[in-house]
Amino acid sequence: MKDGPNIVGIAALIGDHARAEALTALMSGRALTATELADAAGVTKQTMSAHLAKMLDAGLIAVESQGRHRYFRLADEEIAHLLESLMGVAYMTGAVRLRSSPREPALRKARVCYDHLAGETGVRIYASLLKNKALMLGDVGLEVTAFGERLFAQIGIDASQLSRQRRFFCRSCLDWSERRHHLAGSLGAALFARMIELGWARRAKDSRVVTFTTTGERALQAFLSAKDEIIPRSLVAGGGTLLPAD
Repeated sequence: MKDGPNIVGIAALIGDHARAEALTALMSGRALTATELADAAGVTKQTMSAHLAKMLDAGLIAVESQGRHRYFRLADEEIAHLLESLMGVAYMTGAVRLRSSPREPALRKARVCYDHLAGETGVRIYASLLKNKALMLGDVGLEVTAFGERLFAQIGIDASQLSRQRRFFCRSCLDWSERRHHLAGSLGAALFARMIELGWARRAKDSRVVTFTTTGERALQAFLSAKDEIIPRSLVAGGGTLLPAD
């Protein structure tokens, strides 16, 4: 008996080498042109345009036009979640690249996963938030506790307001390199965006790599170590203004 949706079409689309490389490039969360995606996949722009048309029809990607240029991005977080899961399975089964990128160690340390933080640092953040009971696994999945709401508020994140958005609010995402979970959803995205805004971390150019400043590492550790609704002064200066980055 054949039950459930037919995955053959989607699997075939993702399984093509050039399309897989393009989708991986879009995991950076940035919108890219057909030329940029063709370079990433090692094919001509004409070939990539044909691939993009197929992925648009399937709903894997979305496009936005600005003047003469068209910018492509992943359709939504669900597609990113699927790709990260596939990367985890590929890594687990030994399907690794013959030539590792020089950025590989840095990618494992901290990287962008669509719009949130992944890698060793992302996994550490998620584990600490669970341990300190800022997050908890409830009957309906991952939830933010009352303490968690107050904790996030102290760095300028309104968890209650985020929970009213249409997208997933608070969810875990299986990290392909760590084989453990990191924080995704609108809360994960807001936390990563806030860390960039505060200067704790920086995104590398033309890469998914994320690097933390020395001050950012200290601030992050203070945030993750906060107890009883009190964030140490090493993290917060007067009026809730966080210490500047290096």
